[in-house]
Amino acid sequence: MIEIPEAAVIARQLNKSISGKIVDSVTAAQSPHKFAWYSGDPKGYSLFLKDKVCGEAYYRGGMVEITFDDKALLFTDGVNLRFHQVKEDWPVKHQLLVEFEDGTALSASVAMYGGLWCFVRGTNDNPYYLVASQKPSPLTDGFNESYFAGLFQPEIDKYSLKAFLATEQRIPGLGNGALQDILYTARMHPKRKVSTLSSGDKETLYLSIGSVLRKMEKQGGRDTERDLFGNTGGYATCMSKNTVGKPCPICGNLVEKQPYLGGSIYFCPGCQHEQ
Repeated sequence: MIEIPEAAVIARQLNKSISGKIVDSVTAAQSPHKFAWYSGDPKGYSLFLKDKVCGEAYYRGGMVEITFDDKALLFTDGVNLRFHQVKEDWPVKHQLLVEFEDGTALSASVAMYGGLWCFVRGTNDNPYYLVASQKPSPLTDGFNESYFAGLFQPEIDKYSLKAFLATEQRIPGLGNGALQDILYTARMHPKRKVSTLSSGDKETLYLSIGSVLRKMEKQGGRDTERDLFGNTGGYATCMSKNTVGKPCPICGNLVEKQPYLGGSIYFCPGCQHEQ
C-alpha cells in the first residue's frame, strides 16, 4: 500500500511523464473487482475526460490526484499506477486505463481495495480526501513541531504509538508501513502507550517522522513498494517483511513480527521497548 513517500514520488513522476498529454479514451471497470470503488458510473469516465489536457498531479496523504482541465482523477492508497510508453506494455487486466493521443497510457490496478474516482474539481466531498487536502504533510514546512504537539490531545493518551500515528487520519497517508521505520529510528515500540512519552520523547518522535519520510521520498519510496514505472523504491526498510528474522543493524537482535491492531508490526526487541 502506498503511503506519503510513494504518493509524493508517483505524483512527481506523473508530472514528468503525462503533463500536457491529451486524453483519447478511458476504460474503467473492464476487469471486475469487488473492492474497486468508482464515483458514479465508471462507463461515463471516458466521455467525462475525453480531449481533456492532463495538468498537475498532487499527492494527498497516501492518495494521488491528477487534474485534467476542470476535471480530476483520484486514486487511493490501494491502487497501483503504471505509465506505459508503448501499447505492447498495457496490462490485459486493469480497473482503469487512460489512453493518450500520443499512444502512451496510464493504467490503474487494485490489489486488495482502492478508489478510482473521477469528478469535477472542487466537488469531491469524500472526508478522507478533504482531510488529506487540508492537513499539512510531514514533507512540508507546515508540519512543524507546534502543529505536531497539537495532535497530543488527552483522549489519545491511552493509545499505542501505532494507533496514534496510523489511525483516524491524524497524519493522512502515514500508515502501518512507514511507521515501522519511524518508530525504529526513534527507538520506540509500536505498542508503547502515548501516555508514557516525555516532552523529549515527543520531540524525538517528531524529528523521526520528518527525517524518515523525507529520506524515503528522496530515495524513491520504500523497497516494499513500486513506483510509476514498476520499479521498487530505493529506500531499504529496516523494519518490514523484508527484514523479519534478520539481525538488527544496530544491536544484532533478530527483527520480530507480531500481529497487532488488524495488521503486523515489525520491531527490534533489543532497540525498541514498550515502556
